[in-house]
Amino acid sequence: MEEKSKLLTIGQFAALHGINKKTLIWYDEIGLFSPAVVNSENGYRYYNYYQSSILETILLLRELDVSIAEIQAFMQNRSAASLKILLEEKIAALDRNITHLKSVRKTMCNHYQNMVTLLTMDLSKINIIEKEEHCLVTVDISKETSFDKEVEMITAETQKYQLRRLHDASYGTMISVADLFQGNFGNYFKLFIEIPYPIQKTGLHIQPRGKYIQAFHKGNWENIKQKYQEILKFSYDQGLTLSGFSYEIGINENVIDSIEDYITKIEIPIHG
Repeated sequence: MEEKSKLLTIGQFAALHGINKKTLIWYDEIGLFSPAVVNSENGYRYYNYYQSSILETILLLRELDVSIAEIQAFMQNRSAASLKILLEEKIAALDRNITHLKSVRKTMCNHYQNMVTLLTMDLSKINIIEKEEHCLVTVDISKETSFDKEVEMITAETQKYQLRRLHDASYGTMISVADLFQGNFGNYFKLFIEIPYPIQKTGLHIQPRGKYIQAFHKGNWENIKQKYQEILKFSYDQGLTLSGFSYEIGINENVIDSIEDYITKIEIPIHG
């Protein structure tokens, strides 16, 4: 206990807490955090061990982006209740930011994988792949749905799930396998947004895990029926049963200037 009562120089105290001496000087100048003792002859500042918890609280609040004014107000009326309220607000904000950063990371990983696909795969081939389960927000559309209306509905859903921007998630279109077998290759009935970290699954469309046929179409969507015809022939020749929906998503829109270079990834679940 005697050791803890010893005074520490500003350099020692700053080093103890991993900060710069100038930070302690500034905190003193603005009246936020003052040294235990100031030498009257040379003005040197000294701190004691028992001030550490107060400084660490200030540093924690700064880590949570609490403003200096807010911290000063708290320090003037420091109590367990006021700290609890302040921390509750900032932890909630931090959780929102963590969720956003996770979403951004997931989207970046998706973009990275798409670039790997573009650079390494033969996009003319049809493949069988394994996919994990994905949670999708879906928006109903029809041939009569205007582009402006689609944008409006998608924007509303991104806000509903606390996505800051549309590109915080992957998005695409869906068409039923039943329509594919009937030759209705343009009968899109849903837009989807893949939520990186869904808060809950109620009301979400679950894209099932399992085997999928994967194919790629280059160019605009007017000629995509030829690719679907190839997929149907491939599944027939391989004795595969398709089920559910075809999920389409663009994989290179951020690196092209012409729609003729647009590549659509098509994935359809295989039953059984």
